[in-house]
Formats: sequence, structure tokens, C-alpha cells
Amino acid sequence: MTIQDLINEAYRITGIYQPSDECTSGSVGAALITRDGNVYTGVCIDCACSIGFCAEHSAIAEMLKHRESEIEMLVSVNKKKEIAPPCGRCRELIYQINKANAKAKIILNKNETITLKELLPHHWLDIWG
Repeated sequence: MTIQDLINEAYRITGIYQPSDECTSGSVGAALITRDGNVYTGVCIDCACSIGFCAEHSAIAEMLKHRESEIEMLVSVNKKKEIAPPCGRCRELIYQINKANAKAKIILNKNETITLKELLPHHWLDIWG
């Protein structure tokens, strides 16, 4: 799977869905490919009471459901078709799921990737863990 293929998977599931007045989902979509070559996707959920989660969390939950934990590459996109790196909370989740994910490639744009380790250069678990 190419970088563009993974980006297209994230774009495919992105789009606002509002199941209630208090909840929307899909403004951000994420797609990841595991070390074993499986692709998992997820969308964000935003609720009025602040309960919800990021698209990356949703994709990771799907991956874990299938008993995988090593991410090869991940991308997040918004409804405007912009690519953005994972937020700090998602970076922590990716790393804590499996420390091998420090080598996971995070897509910054269709021509550039960066490792999770580069996004977390002085990780607290490496010091205090």
C-alpha cells in the first residue's frame, strides 16, 4: 500500500455525520496499516459534554480488536482534505500500545513522513518508565 492509498482510505471515511443534536462524528478520519499489512480506519466523535475521542483512537481500537498492536504507517485527515499529525494524546496512545510504534511512519503530507519517535523525541516513559 502506498502513502496515497492510505491517505485515500482516510479521506473515504471522513465526512460529518450527526446522529443527534449533541453529537457529531467524522470531521476527522484516520487510517493506519499494521506491520502485518492490515488496514484499519476510524473517525472522531465529538459530543456536547466533551466525551468523545480522536479518529486515531478509533482506528487503534479497531486494530486492537483484531489483536494487532504494531503500526507501520498512520495518517489523519480532516473534512477539508488536509493532513495533520496526531495530537499529543494520540501520540501517547500510539507509543503506549506498543513501544515498537516509535518507528511508525506518520504521514505529514503526500511526500513526507516522520517517525513517531521524531514527534516524541524525549519521551517521559524512556526516562521514568
